[in-house]
Amino acid sequence: MAPNCRCITVHAVSFDHRGGPAFYASLPGGKETAEEGRATGAGDRNLLVSVLLDHVLAMGNSRWNFRSPLDRTFFPIRLACDPLGRPYLLLGTFRGPAISFSSCGGKVWAALCGDASDIGIDLATPGEFETEYPLRRVFHDHELDHALRLTAGDLAEASALLWSIKEAVVKAVGCAFHLVAPLQVQVFPSVGESRGFTFPVCLSRGAAGRFPMEIDRPIWVRSFPREKMWFSIAIMSHQPA
Repeated sequence: MAPNCRCITVHAVSFDHRGGPAFYASLPGGKETAEEGRATGAGDRNLLVSVLLDHVLAMGNSRWNFRSPLDRTFFPIRLACDPLGRPYLLLGTFRGPAISFSSCGGKVWAALCGDASDIGIDLATPGEFETEYPLRRVFHDHELDHALRLTAGDLAEASALLWSIKEAVVKAVGCAFHLVAPLQVQVFPSVGESRGFTFPVCLSRGAAGRFPMEIDRPIWVRSFPREKMWFSIAIMSHQPA
C-alpha cells in the first residue's frame, strides 16, 4: 500500500494464478444509486480512478503501457457504462482496465483490475442482517453452513460475508441482481485463509440462458473484514475454466 493525494491509500489484493492483482481505495462520502453499484460524486470517482490507474501502470503490464495514458492530453481517462450499467474505463479511445464501485460505511470505494479480467466489489455490514431476513431466498444451506464456520457461528456476520461475495460477483458479470437471482450465484467453500478468504464461485445453469458465455468462466472472490464490514472483490477471467 502507498499513500497518495488527499491521503488516499491504495491496497493491492493478489489472486495468485487466478487473475489480477486488484487495487482498491476509498474516499469519505458518496451514496449508492439504484443503478448497479455506482456511487454519486463524479469528482471522487474520477480521483479514485486516476490514483488506481497509476498503480496499474506502475506494474509495467504491456497490455496498458502502449497506450501511454499518463499523457492525459492525448489519452484522457473517461468513465463509461455498458448497456446494463457496468462501468468501464476509456483511455482515449481504447478500452482500459475493468473498474467497480461501491458505497458503504460513509465512503466511496473503487477497485481496478491489473489484468484484462472483469471485476466487481461490494461491502456489507452485519447490521443489515440483524433483523428478520429471508436468508433461504438468497443463500443455500451449504453456503450458510460454511460461512457460519468462518464467522464463529455469527449469523449476521455470515450473511454479510455471503451477500458481499454474491453482490461482487454479479457486478463482475455486469448485471447486478437484475438478471441473475442470488441463489443462481453458487459460493463454494473457501480454499485459503491467509489475510482473508478466497472463494471459488460460479453461476448456476439456471443463468445459462441469459449469460451463456459466462457459465464456464472461472470466478474467484477474495473476502476480508474491513472497518466492521465484509469487503469482497470478484475477479472473472476471460480464460475458460
